Amino acid sequence: MSKVVNNLKNIIGKSVKQKYLVIESDDWGSIRMPSLAALERLKSKGLSLEKGESKRYNNTDTLASKQDFEHLYDTLSKFKDNDGNSPVFTAVSVVANPDFDKIKENNFEKFEFEPFTTTLERYGQSNAISMWKQGIDENLFYPEFHGREHLNANVWLRQLQANDKATRLAFDEGCWAINTKTPYNINYQAAFDVEKVEDIQNQKEIISTGLDLFEQIHGYKSVFFVPPNGKFNNQLEEISAQKGIKFMGASKVQSESRGNNKFKKHFHWLGQKNKHGQIYLTRNAFFEPNAPNKDWHNDCLNNIYYAFKWNKPAVISSHRTNYIGSLIQNNREHGLKALEKLLKEVLKRWPEVRFVTSTQLGDAM
Repeated sequence: MSKVVNNLKNIIGKSVKQKYLVIESDDWGSIRMPSLAALERLKSKGLSLEKGESKRYNNTDTLASKQDFEHLYDTLSKFKDNDGNSPVFTAVSVVANPDFDKIKENNFEKFEFEPFTTTLERYGQSNAISMWKQGIDENLFYPEFHGREHLNANVWLRQLQANDKATRLAFDEGCWAINTKTPYNINYQAAFDVEKVEDIQNQKEIISTGLDLFEQIHGYKSVFFVPPNGKFNNQLEEISAQKGIKFMGASKVQSESRGNNKFKKHFHWLGQKNKHGQIYLTRNAFFEPNAPNKDWHNDCLNNIYYAFKWNKPAVISSHRTNYIGSLIQNNREHGLKALEKLLKEVLKRWPEVRFVTSTQLGDAM
């Protein structure tokens, strides 16, 4: 069955002559778990932190430190394609986090945010800020837009106002990625899922201010947007196009969130255009080495094989959590060793491969 699925998912879509390989890595800039101490305190209070997929994120994922970046760049720099380019992370990133102090001061009546660079300074990680620019300059790490925050601000704020116990306990520790009952089971991480139809207007403002802040921080406009957790209302494509987004990241089967627990299915393929002229970029390979119970090395190589077989670029999804050592050092070591092994095998099997960013892929198409 896997052969059938792998063939089918690569047949449709725009073909390319070159064997392009893209690594899209989500969640950079977001807090997730502030510290091991916060994690243990939340566990001691009985919060659900280890349910399903959220377990590995809550145990390993946090803001990237200077050391995390140094080790990542050292690993990527070991490899070159025939054009002399190293593999490059398209860092699908957010630009802000909640300003917990201000939100508490206004009694949870209004959402306030701070640039992720301010968050880093608050966490004593200001030396990590320059590493973002270094990665850009060395063509190893290229930020694109994941949203303003990796948080559904509307749902979260309403839950805080309702004094939801788990949400308030997590808030006091400076985080939100917990399992708790929410309207329509909306995940706080799904920034653009829609509880109420009127939330869409606020989400337009979030995209607009987020893209402005992205340019202010990084010095260039983002042209690629991947909505967190995939949930998204398609009305938001218009404002993103107006603000300069040319490429939209989407799953092959999108469940468009329309509010009041209503959804509409859309099918997407590589190179497809929407009515605003934006091009959809879809992923067809996955590499999550800190996720248990799967042979990620061979699975990803298999994904790449079928992509190249059908003259499609290999677009790999590989989240930040795999490469972070600030909470558990051997998590970073394990992730980078796995990445090094994968890249070595890629160059062995396909020496003509070309390493590009999502933006470069979009431009090439």
